[in-house]
Amino acid sequence: MPRYLIEREIPGCGAMSEDELHGAATGSCKVINEIGPDIAWVHSYVTEDKIYCVYDAKSQDEIKTHAEKSGFPANSIQEIKTVIDPSWSQ
Repeated sequence: MPRYLIEREIPGCGAMSEDELHGAATGSCKVINEIGPDIAWVHSYVTEDKIYCVYDAKSQDEIKTHAEKSGFPANSIQEIKTVIDPSWSQ
């Protein structure tokens, strides 16, 4: 299944409390469960005004459906082609 990087512009998200982040995660997972097995949330990075999410999904359409149903924006959706890290320098 392809892997995607989703950029979500959410002003002030870096100041969200643990309870607020927990609520967001719970809501996101609820929608993922409703959509079905063609989408899975891997993890997210929260910055000051954006959240960068990594998802596995059959297509970008599943990610767009998730964004619409969950209320979380998907300002950019990019398929991840390759992951590199320092071990590539060996």
